Amino acid sequence: MTDTPTAAPVPASESASASASVFAEIPTTTLADVLGRAQVMGTGIRPLWSPVPRVAGPAFTVRCPPGDNLMLHAAIHRAEPGAVIVVESGDPDYALAGGNVCAVAQRRGVVAFVADGLIRDLAEVREMGFPVFARGVIPFPGGKKVVTPLNTEVHCAGVTVNAGDIVVADEEGIVVVPSARAEETLAAARAKLAKEAGETLDAWEDAHRTRIDKILRDQGFEG
Repeated sequence: MTDTPTAAPVPASESASASASVFAEIPTTTLADVLGRAQVMGTGIRPLWSPVPRVAGPAFTVRCPPGDNLMLHAAIHRAEPGAVIVVESGDPDYALAGGNVCAVAQRRGVVAFVADGLIRDLAEVREMGFPVFARGVIPFPGGKKVVTPLNTEVHCAGVTVNAGDIVVADEEGIVVVPSARAEETLAAARAKLAKEAGETLDAWEDAHRTRIDKILRDQGFEG
């Protein structure tokens, strides 16, 4: 049965893409420290080729039911340059996209796919240098029948993602910055990085040992 769309696409604006791109300077480890575990996608989604660059952009969200990839194929023609297309699927048996879909997305300025699912044509994707974070590869493609709304709330590897949230992905993992918290998160992350840059390893080691020894003492450890 074909679903009827209930929400119109809400593409990321050029200004949103530009503001989101500054997050590419922030490691996902730093963002994870600032935001906490709830905003970090599970380890089942990983970069499919290496070394992958760090990418950041506003989420363009897609929901594909099992066995169908129609809406991802629709999304590559609707997402604005600078967007990260985030796909809810979880289908272990069919590919959501292949080399040509990735090539068109790349040509149109999409910076990456983050997919809770599989792709195919990995050699082509790797050769073109298009960042794809997904669960793996499979050679068989999905069908193209089911229409679902674009840019609605999706769930990807344990994280809720809304259109316009900032997705940051690198070899360490994927972090989702809620759009309403983008400014405060960026400020906190930059402050953390500045503090770490001004700290020597000796100073870090002293502070670390003091903190760990206190935790041990508080837990009754002797030795």
